[in-house]
Amino acid sequence: MTIAGGIVLIMLGAILTWAVEFDLAGFDINVVGVILMLGGLAWLMFALYRINAARRALATNTTVVTEDPVTHQRVYEERRYDDPPVV
Repeated sequence: MTIAGGIVLIMLGAILTWAVEFDLAGFDINVVGVILMLGGLAWLMFALYRINAARRALATNTTVVTEDPVTHQRVYEERRYDDPPVV
C-alpha cells in the first residue's frame, strides 16, 4: 500500500476540498482536504523513493574475470542479478 495509499489520500483530500459543502463552527473542511492532499503527496514521494532505493539495491552488477586457456587473454564479463548463473 505504498503508492496506492498516497493516491487515496490525494483523492480524499480533493473530494473534501472541492466537492463537499459542510460547515461546522471552528472546523473548515476545505483546510482538512488540503492537508490530506499535502500528506498524500508526501506519502507518494516517500513511496516512490523507497521503491527506487529497493530496485537500486537489487540491481547490483558483478564482474567475472576469467582467463581464456587458448589465447591467455583475460575475459571480462559483467552480469546482472537476473542473468542465469555461470556453470
